[in-house]
Amino acid sequence: MTLPPTRRVIGPVARAGERSQNQNGGRPRVSFEFFPPKTPQMEESLWQAITRLAPLDPAFVSVTYGAGGSTRERTHRTVKRILDETSLKPAAHLTCVGASRAEVDEVIRDYWDIGVRHIVSLRGDPPPGEGGIGGVYVPREDGYANATELTKAVRAIGPFEVLVGVYPEKHPESPSLEHDIDVLKQKVDAGATLGISQFFFDLDAFLRYVDKVRAAGITIPIVPGIMPVTNFTGLKKMAAACQTTIPGWLANLFDGLENDAETRRLIACSVATEMCAKLQEQGFEDFHFYTLNRADLVYAICRVLGLREVSPAASEVAA
Repeated sequence: MTLPPTRRVIGPVARAGERSQNQNGGRPRVSFEFFPPKTPQMEESLWQAITRLAPLDPAFVSVTYGAGGSTRERTHRTVKRILDETSLKPAAHLTCVGASRAEVDEVIRDYWDIGVRHIVSLRGDPPPGEGGIGGVYVPREDGYANATELTKAVRAIGPFEVLVGVYPEKHPESPSLEHDIDVLKQKVDAGATLGISQFFFDLDAFLRYVDKVRAAGITIPIVPGIMPVTNFTGLKKMAAACQTTIPGWLANLFDGLENDAETRRLIACSVATEMCAKLQEQGFEDFHFYTLNRADLVYAICRVLGLREVSPAASEVAA
């Protein structure tokens, strides 16, 4: 029987980390996403996470940018501190929302001047409307209209590595997956160098998406975004916002565990580790982890994948 071309046969899966160690002698490349803290307590939690994960020598760490540009100063401050106090490579999120082209260009130049060489170029979400729900995105007349225009502007100012978001299950506002891939081609033509996927749990959907991207002639790396989930209620809200599918098997795993945080943590680690192992079997060696500013699960998953700390001098985080 001939399988459809977008499907892969997933046979017996090696233990996580076994493929990279035994077949090519390398180590997986990982990156971590953080968000800028709002309070001193959140600041402390963030830096505990950074201190814990930095010795794993990530390729970069990204710092998010709030809806409507609401965290612009906090994002910049967090990125600056990472540069000043660690050896990590920060990738600053940047959006089109709430700023003119001149204001965005100034931010880009400031990042270059302080030593940032990675930008995550995003259209961005409008500020929340009534009931906390994001409104309809309307570009400013004097602003960049979308991530493609922003990517082109970033590359015009400096030879940044420009990272862009991709949606394996289609952007919520896109008419089709084919349209999404056309937009990605435009971003690549504008200078994008790497795609980071929205988190997902449908492995087949991600693999089919990458197949279609490659069939369209797009060759930039596509890095799977991994979300280790412990709060299933919170996950459902995030998934609804970006229209990410939550498979029935995942919902069943968390069913009845609302008051059992420890079991939820064990399941979350198991699910994420198995996903990474299956992706390794399909040839993926780069993983982007949405940390939610917590290091414990991500650190454990990375250890299972075969990552070990590099020399302290290479990843020292100042106290």
